[in-house]
Amino acid sequence: MRSTRRLTKSTTEPPPPDLNRTIVLRPHLGAAAANETEARLAEAVGLAVALGLSVAAAEAAPLRQISPRTYLGSGRVERIKHDAEAFGAGLIVIDAPLSPVQQRNLEQDIAAKVIDRTGLILEIFGLRAQTKEGCLQVELARQQYERSRLVRTWTHLERQRGGLGKTGGPGETQIELDRRLIAERIIKLKRELEDVRRTRGLQRRARSRAGLPAVVLVGYTNAGKSTLFNRLTEAGVLAKDMLFATLDPTARQVKLPSGRAVIVSDTVGFISDLPHELVEAFRATLEAVTEADLLLHVRDMAHPESDKQRADVLAVLAQLANSADGKSPPVLEVWNKIDQLDAPTREARLRRADAAGEEEGSALSSALAPVAISAVTGEGIDALLAAIDRAAFSATRIVTLTLAATEGKLRAQIAAAGRIVEEITDDNGNITLKAELLITDAARFAPLEPLPEAPKLAAE
Repeated sequence: MRSTRRLTKSTTEPPPPDLNRTIVLRPHLGAAAANETEARLAEAVGLAVALGLSVAAAEAAPLRQISPRTYLGSGRVERIKHDAEAFGAGLIVIDAPLSPVQQRNLEQDIAAKVIDRTGLILEIFGLRAQTKEGCLQVELARQQYERSRLVRTWTHLERQRGGLGKTGGPGETQIELDRRLIAERIIKLKRELEDVRRTRGLQRRARSRAGLPAVVLVGYTNAGKSTLFNRLTEAGVLAKDMLFATLDPTARQVKLPSGRAVIVSDTVGFISDLPHELVEAFRATLEAVTEADLLLHVRDMAHPESDKQRADVLAVLAQLANSADGKSPPVLEVWNKIDQLDAPTREARLRRADAAGEEEGSALSSALAPVAISAVTGEGIDALLAAIDRAAFSATRIVTLTLAATEGKLRAQIAAAGRIVEEITDDNGNITLKAELLITDAARFAPLEPLPEAPKLAAE
């Protein structure tokens, strides 16, 4: 299958190459489903538009096999070169992971700049980052990405720098110098981000002691998280129909129907094939996900690939849980954009949500029932707040406490309030225990919890 979206070619002289004009190519192996291929192509185009690029052409490219040299076949490369000249496109977006050698060879063969999916997402993140934390995380991801691509970045890598004349051997080659400089920069960035992580940890501890559950919005990019966040908090966070419109996290207090309050946080959106460099670099931000008391998984129910997006989000959440010793908060699905559904589909979605709500808490289901809403119109928001009220304050939290040998009565109170998971007594009779408590009880005992140790410097 070949899907092409192109501007009308000019019959006059081809325009000069423009780095802001691009051709987007979505390669895929085998006979992929037509709707899935179209959706991924549309997403790749959306990423390019989010970077401010003008998309001159977009095409899905079926492959029999991946070429080690250029990823694409020679015939496809020739067609791209011809189209780039005809449209004046100075940039080619390949929606696939390219090796440094494949990227360099494509640039030489096409005579245009080539960027792969990871590079494109990194560019968008670099454009969106506003806070110091966001800029640090983006730069770390970019440095880790570029470290393996020096073969493409430099054309003078074989040149050697002169030695000191004391060893008699050759000096440091340019590529060795560049790799060393990048490695040193990565170490420095990791140190600065450790300070960010410590600060965020202290902020979470303060909220925990106040008895305020942490509710974090997660979901596929452009699912409507920021629009919902603004609806709940009136925070005025940037909300656009654009991929990765939100990058820097924001947190606000929200009052619930019971009069209690929670802290709601907006986060960066997930995406299929999320680059591992970003997952690692944004660890300080994404820790809020695993440390949350409740996750609101915001889904775009009007998107044709909504179920596929759900699977991608759950895969990222599983990845984060694995890196956090299996910590996985309860998830409440928020079925957003029901105002964009046709009447029959809308009614079917609402019936499914109602049926799931009747089963919630029964022996038939331990999962939280989804809530159907429209963040734009406000429909379903009251039901969502009530669901958050029920779920957030029925959640539990693991706390670590150290008690003196004389505080046996306090230990008994903790055991009565929840469940002691682990208990260790030292030679002096002091007790260190881990207990699972309701959030309100955890806040009552949390002031006894020691502050975290100063983080060790990251080593490369």
